[in-house]
Amino acid sequence: MSEPAARGARPGEPRIPRSLSAPVPGWAASADVIVVGSGIAGLTCALRLRERVDRVLLVTKTVLDEGSTAWAQGGIAAALHPEDSPEEHLEDTLVAGVGLCDREAVEALVTEGPQRVRQLVALGAEFDRDADGEIKLTREGGHHRDRIAHAGGDATGREISRALIAALDRVRDDPGIEVVEHALVVDLLDDGAGRVNGVTLHVIGEGQLDGVGAAYARAVVLATGGLGQIYTSTTNPPVATGDGMAAALRAGARVTDLEFIQFHPTVLFLGEGSTGQQPLISEAVRGEGAFLVDAAGHRIMEGRHELADLAPRDVVARAILDTMRDQGVDHVYLDARHLGAAFLEERFPSIVASCRSLGFDPATDLLPVAPAQHYASGGIETDLHGRSSLPGLYACGECSCTGVHGANRLASNSLLEGLVFAHRIADDIPARIAAGELAEPEVPERPDRAGGDARGDHALLDHSQRLTVQRAMTSGSGPVRSAESTAATAVVLGELAALPPSKAAPGPKTWETTNLLHLGQVLTALAARREETRGGHVRSDFPERDDARWLARQSVVVAPDRSLTLTERSMP
Repeated sequence: MSEPAARGARPGEPRIPRSLSAPVPGWAASADVIVVGSGIAGLTCALRLRERVDRVLLVTKTVLDEGSTAWAQGGIAAALHPEDSPEEHLEDTLVAGVGLCDREAVEALVTEGPQRVRQLVALGAEFDRDADGEIKLTREGGHHRDRIAHAGGDATGREISRALIAALDRVRDDPGIEVVEHALVVDLLDDGAGRVNGVTLHVIGEGQLDGVGAAYARAVVLATGGLGQIYTSTTNPPVATGDGMAAALRAGARVTDLEFIQFHPTVLFLGEGSTGQQPLISEAVRGEGAFLVDAAGHRIMEGRHELADLAPRDVVARAILDTMRDQGVDHVYLDARHLGAAFLEERFPSIVASCRSLGFDPATDLLPVAPAQHYASGGIETDLHGRSSLPGLYACGECSCTGVHGANRLASNSLLEGLVFAHRIADDIPARIAAGELAEPEVPERPDRAGGDARGDHALLDHSQRLTVQRAMTSGSGPVRSAESTAATAVVLGELAALPPSKAAPGPKTWETTNLLHLGQVLTALAARREETRGGHVRSDFPERDDARWLARQSVVVAPDRSLTLTERSMP
């Protein structure tokens, strides 16, 4: 990429505080490395680091298995079949990313991916096998080969999470690793010279670790997942409030590609007004032969793409949105009836059970579906080693932006990205410690000197305003955007940000809601600037892709004065 061109904030652009209002820390802890998050990225990183540094502190927001990894249905993509190759996986990933993938990052992903998946198997993950004992592989959107390994039919994430947690349980007595559950990261700490050296945490009912405290380390790894709760409907679990992304943003880390939000095409439509986490119908169902139709039974994807119903997700989602607009309807249908009850129950037991519990039977009924937020392709920008733009801060998994996904993530590359780059981070940190690049942090005698501010001069948004944020984001910066819609969203979010500082008291719900507000403001600003349609970013007023102007990635950094510095970097 070319060197970034930067500019300052324009009038009306958001101003983001550098920290959240919070009580002063009442306790302190320290470790060599703090890993925040317990999905595939966080668990893999923590387990591998435990073998190579003296002490790892693993922090998770609720309990170990409640992150997004456990909800992953389809599988994990890797070139495991003898007839497949990393080069073919590379090509499919680049095509899905619509010109904005970092090729070196994708090469790392597809080349190292097969080995990392086999290491998961050695760790205890049990993938579905064929009659010969080989890992079964299926196909999903955007892939030209069967390369999706799955477990429990449609419970791949749950099985991977189980295997990693079991591996963690086997070493729970090891003093080299400590797990703290029910801990929300509030903000990052720095050493006064620009290096991240810890986090402030709010822990609920964990003995001495109760309330807000400060944890220090040579390095901090954020693996905190996505921001799905920024929209009214999402496939993400309730914990996905963008906490790590927002903390890094406020600390001054570079955040990139935030406008590229993937809306999964086939989410079970539960009626107008349904909010929160929605039931996902995995792309693997279409991989096994299901297809999309309108109310008259016409195939939606015929003639739209060479892969038809297995086109990349942005293409399928856009086709559904076009159909909904043209026909004046709020959903279309997924037809899996011809696959038969026996096959569906064996291959997709979780999906079938979920649908039937809601009154739909995939074996006999057309399933009403519509796009809903699924994945953030952007996040905290990192290099090939997982390093962010702030010394001492790493990011991994959905909260990061490695450049692998570009404008649109290829199906089932998310678990693989978390796995591959967690290994890379766990290799980089010990090497840097050995080289003297990551110094041991100084822990203050009084933790209340660590940071935090109980005075409330950094406005918090009351939890009661969360739905206002979600509705504004969905209508203006959701699946379809325009200059008018993003401007309207920016106004609503700006009014919320301008509420008096004393409006809401510090606490987990207000911190989460404020995180969504800050990320929504930045996402909306970037979506307004990108005047084209590309991948997960769809503009009704600029419906075509514009390589002449927008073959570039947008980044944001929050300056000390709370203004945004935006940069554009041209792609080759």
